[in-house]
Amino acid sequence: MGPADPEVRTTAGRIRGSVEDGIAVFRGIPFAKPPLGALRFRAPQPPEPWEAVRDATAFGPPAPQARFPGSPAAPPAETDSDEWLTVNVWTPDPAARTLPVMVWIHGGAYLFGSAADPGYDGGKFAGAGTVFVSCNYRLGMEGFAQIPGAPANRGLLDLVAALRWVRDNIDRFGGDPANVTVFGESAGAGAISALLAMDSARGLFTRAIAQSVPGTVFTPELSADITRAIAAAAAVPATYEALSAAPPTLLVDAQMAVTGRMRQFPQWGAVNLTDTPFSPVVDGEVLPRAPWRALLSGAGSEVELLTGHNRDEYRLFIAMSGRLGTITEEDAATVLNSFAPAPDGPAGYRKSYPEADAGRLFELVFSDWLFRMPTLHLAQAHAASGGRTFLYELRAEAPAGQGMFGACHALDVPLVFGSAGQGIGALLTGEQPPPDFVAVGDLMRSEWLSFANSGDPGWPVYGTERRTTRVYDLQPDVAPYPEDASMHLWERHRFDALDLAR
Repeated sequence: MGPADPEVRTTAGRIRGSVEDGIAVFRGIPFAKPPLGALRFRAPQPPEPWEAVRDATAFGPPAPQARFPGSPAAPPAETDSDEWLTVNVWTPDPAARTLPVMVWIHGGAYLFGSAADPGYDGGKFAGAGTVFVSCNYRLGMEGFAQIPGAPANRGLLDLVAALRWVRDNIDRFGGDPANVTVFGESAGAGAISALLAMDSARGLFTRAIAQSVPGTVFTPELSADITRAIAAAAAVPATYEALSAAPPTLLVDAQMAVTGRMRQFPQWGAVNLTDTPFSPVVDGEVLPRAPWRALLSGAGSEVELLTGHNRDEYRLFIAMSGRLGTITEEDAATVLNSFAPAPDGPAGYRKSYPEADAGRLFELVFSDWLFRMPTLHLAQAHAASGGRTFLYELRAEAPAGQGMFGACHALDVPLVFGSAGQGIGALLTGEQPPPDFVAVGDLMRSEWLSFANSGDPGWPVYGTERRTTRVYDLQPDVAPYPEDASMHLWERHRFDALDLAR
């Protein structure tokens, strides 16, 4: 401990952090009790208070999970505690009390991820005058399985608890609890779209940035059937008593076994073509309605929203699975038949993209169904109900991989965080990306910071008639929404909860 190590008294007790490059950093602060024992599969409960000054220099452990396929081996946990539910804070001035606050929600298909990922370091945000917060939440079976007798969407309830911790404590770190922006990517953006629709989250944030919003939410019936399949893989009954007694690692292994053979469950419909058996559940209580329906009805209209997607979203998954250049006409027909929206269906895609081969059609329809169109429709629903809305598309291409990745899913993360060489950035950007590519990320981050500070990222609002879009390319621009063909193909579609195939 050094004499300059910063200390803060939270509502649960005093903590001691460290100073890194002039920024006060506090890691592994519990915002809820460990969700084990009698609290397994329950809503999060406030943490137990502590008396002595608590060390806050190490990240808390991530929620139970497997290693993300294709990623480097996860670093060893910094602690062997069972406190999965923790927050981390970077602040330039703990005494300020007036700084804007940005709360990062990590992605990972509702299966993977941790706030400890080195690609999510908050130093650049705090160095620009913002209090940066990141948090863990329950994943997979622990956070999103539909379990008899347990509340649905426990991972979302964890995020609400983390935001309540921010409301009650962030002024002690220099932040303004009345100026909180949540931001997240992929599953993190899906969680944010759900938070916008949740009564329990109302008033906990004033702005939201949703990067690549996934279009999947489930009915309770679909989610319960998936739970039964995973319980069978774990050789335990699909009951609260049996599942809560099962070791978390057993359920992680079972859920990954099921994830590896999703095609064997035709009753799951389009979900069996995806890589995750989990999404938020429209249970009528925690999540009353699908986010797009909720926002059309005015939910979240008081929250300023910045949202957008990457041009080549699904390219990442094709490339990482080694399928680039191998997609067949049969593969393309399968996804077109499953995802292409009415009224034109597969024929609409073939007419709108006449030069596209099987691989391109496969990528386009998957990108549209999973990320691009759900993001666009979230912006449209928010704007249509009177919300202040901003839209972007990332078109700058990943410099690593000799162009194989394009402007793919997750490329926005190392750009926004300036974290080339860390996490997913190591794969997509390389250790030393070109200066013009780095400049795109610096611009994105500065406009994210401007939005969090004032609600104005620096380009005109998106409207249902004037579809003004920020285009992040090596030569950034502001233009009408670029994906006009897909927009018209999907204009009559309504994203709603996915159900069991009947």
